[in-house]
Amino acid sequence: MKNQNEVNVLDELNKGACMGMDAIHFIMDKVEDDSLNQELIRQYSEYQKIHNKICKLYPEYSRDEPHETTVMNKAMTWYGIEMKTLMDKTSSKIAELLLQGTNMGIIEGRRLLNHKGTNKEVESLVQEYVDMQEEAVEKLKQFL
Repeated sequence: MKNQNEVNVLDELNKGACMGMDAIHFIMDKVEDDSLNQELIRQYSEYQKIHNKICKLYPEYSRDEPHETTVMNKAMTWYGIEMKTLMDKTSSKIAELLLQGTNMGIIEGRRLLNHKGTNKEVESLVQEYVDMQEEAVEKLKQFL
């Protein structure tokens, strides 16, 4: 299928954006630092923008809906955050956890960029995602 490559890339990108939103949602109630809280609100908004762009672009390639994170992945993310912040809810610990997840997103985004044969519109969206995550890393570093 001609558009299967774009569908696969958009699905992976959407799963990453949804995972980022889930992680931020699950960790927000643990954040006590107002500036970290504001940064997470900004990041959530950026993930939401990427997700919305994917949803708008997706029908050009498929009649289905873009893939999102599974209930199991959401549960595992929530559980991991709960366990890792049980004894340490400092801004430094929260930033560390988010940096680990964001770095995984950057790796996946870079892998998608290296996936040859994707059209320019989809590739541009992947680049936007990677750039957004790289900016998030720089902002989160100040909370370590």
